[in-house]
Amino acid sequence: MTSLCLALAGAATVLASVPADRFTLSWTHSVERTEWREEWRIADGGLVLETAWVKGGGAGVEPPPDARVEDGWIVWHPAVPPQPRVVLAASPHTADHGLCIAGRCRALHAWTGAADGPIEMRPCP
Repeated sequence: MTSLCLALAGAATVLASVPADRFTLSWTHSVERTEWREEWRIADGGLVLETAWVKGGGAGVEPPPDARVEDGWIVWHPAVPPQPRVVLAASPHTADHGLCIAGRCRALHAWTGAADGPIEMRPCP
């Protein structure tokens, strides 16, 4: 089965390997205080961003022209190539990122056991 590896950014040591081929990432924008969600899948040796949702607009919230509004969310399908890794910053001004896998949702750092710091997500080899 495919797994998602979580590590401190730039570190080779994996803190957690979570069996999953799909996951949802969520967070609150540090300036606008808007909620973001992204649905990802692991494919072709990379992380593929399939859908993005944002509650509202503002600084750094630039949905593309083909975005639509659904139940108060701005929704679109980003056209970005598969990413070999994604680094998630840790801000003292916002709550931790949320990570949902197969219906299990927890704070990102709860998945890793790390107290704080940027986390790198990547497909496990």
